[in-house]
Amino acid sequence: MTDNNTLEVRDLVIEARPHGAAPIRIVKGVSFDVPPGKVVALIGESGSGKTTISLASLGYTKPGLHFGGGEVRLQGRDMVQLEPIERLNMRGENVAYLAQSAAATFNPALKINEQVTESAVVHGATTQAQADARARELYGALELPEPDRIGSRYPHQVSGGQLQRLMAAMALVTKPALLVLDEPTTALDVTTQIEVLKAFKKVIAEEGSAAIYVTHDLAVVAQIADYIVVLYGGEIMEQGPVEQIINEPKHIYTKRLMAAVRPSPVAGLGDNNENVHASDVPALEVKNITAGYGRAADGTPAVKVLKDISMTVGRGRVVGVIGESGCGKSTLARVMAGLLPASQGEVLLGGTPLQPDLSDRSRADLQKVQFIFQMADTALNPRQRISNIIGRPLEFYHGLRGRKKRERVYELLSLVELPTVFADRFPAELSGGQKQRVNLARGLAANPEVLLCDEVTSALDTIVGANVIELLKRLRDELGVSYVFISHDLSTVAAFADDLAVLYNGELVDYGTVDEVLSPPFHPYTELLITSVPELRVGWLDDTAEKQQALAANFKAGVYA
Repeated sequence: MTDNNTLEVRDLVIEARPHGAAPIRIVKGVSFDVPPGKVVALIGESGSGKTTISLASLGYTKPGLHFGGGEVRLQGRDMVQLEPIERLNMRGENVAYLAQSAAATFNPALKINEQVTESAVVHGATTQAQADARARELYGALELPEPDRIGSRYPHQVSGGQLQRLMAAMALVTKPALLVLDEPTTALDVTTQIEVLKAFKKVIAEEGSAAIYVTHDLAVVAQIADYIVVLYGGEIMEQGPVEQIINEPKHIYTKRLMAAVRPSPVAGLGDNNENVHASDVPALEVKNITAGYGRAADGTPAVKVLKDISMTVGRGRVVGVIGESGCGKSTLARVMAGLLPASQGEVLLGGTPLQPDLSDRSRADLQKVQFIFQMADTALNPRQRISNIIGRPLEFYHGLRGRKKRERVYELLSLVELPTVFADRFPAELSGGQKQRVNLARGLAANPEVLLCDEVTSALDTIVGANVIELLKRLRDELGVSYVFISHDLSTVAAFADDLAVLYNGELVDYGTVDEVLSPPFHPYTELLITSVPELRVGWLDDTAEKQQALAANFKAGVYA
């Protein structure tokens, strides 16, 4: 690549060292460079070593792993050989790590701005006043609402997409020499993703920061990377400039990754769902739902998140719910589950009204509506074995114990295509895709009629995510389960859902079958979402930025011409 690289990785070996056994190589002799002002993308499916290699740039390995050889030179200093205090100072002053899970990164007991500015102030890079000013500037650049005030909130008071952008601000506030970006836009809706990508490109170009970008989304890579390293099983399959890898991939594995890229969201992508489980009575229905947080003097929510929402979930059907961060998607699922009682309207299960509050619902009602949370990392208790995690609902809803419970746990693991030996493992011993399957198995343990799936594939690589969708389809066809499938990935929704609900600012702005919603003429906001889905084409982001800004401005101004 070039001389004077910010980061140089040479023949990196990382091993697991089981007690009494030979070392197992996890990373096998990897070498690449990251020059100043450039972005090097590490791509590959789950378990390929992307995150392990990126963490090595901080001189860090996950528990149980060890450096087995090679060098990781950050600004000329080998991070592996530094004394612990020197390594700590290098991390704090010269490198920023942006993790995949914002929910697991932020301390729920501290205000946002305190956490965003902490590293810069603690390491003496800037004063608190300067860090605060820099943070507010970044909040605005990342298009966060109320940039002058959002820092005074707690993490639970902002949406998941907003929290992800706040984590980006945390990484950028110190103006680091190296940014390590581990799936930073995975949890973002398409319109927000564009703004975050533009912000990263601008900061990296203007400040000369080098960046490692870990992702499974090749369309995103095509927009932000200068150089691509393709990984499989801890080895480099091929590497080269982004144009060469995207347009002329040489290795068969790279070609396989390209083939797994999701198609653009258009009508006609979905399967022919014959739906042998169809019924005249909907599985779930919401009527005129208004909900929010806090309480005004008149008893209505102080902050309205949902405004007069009505939709139907047919038995054995999939309703996709899409919209940008903060539009009310997850709040709608929480209302359906009874986690957030609606202030107006009702939720009906099989035609019978449900109590608004979870605590007032019968055990039978709880069993029939199950919630699959977005982040398996935070949804699964790290101190419980998989058998206990899946077994708890079996005992609670069906009274299973002992051998019968164990057998049913094995059946559920097989149902989500996991080995039965996983029953005795802890969540930390599983990959992201495997944990999400355990998350799904726990929901299925109740034998539900409706599964509320909140971004269940957003944290998964393309190949694993596609496998999970195929699994959900099979369960729908075999068991007649209905889904409310919340996602920011319009391509996945177009291929999986039967019906599509489009939310904007808490209102249902477009609703119908997938083919109706995704066929022109489009609703203006639906068109904005469709045209915001990145294409696997170098330069797409620059080519469409102006058009996107015009579409967004017209929609928000109410101009639909």
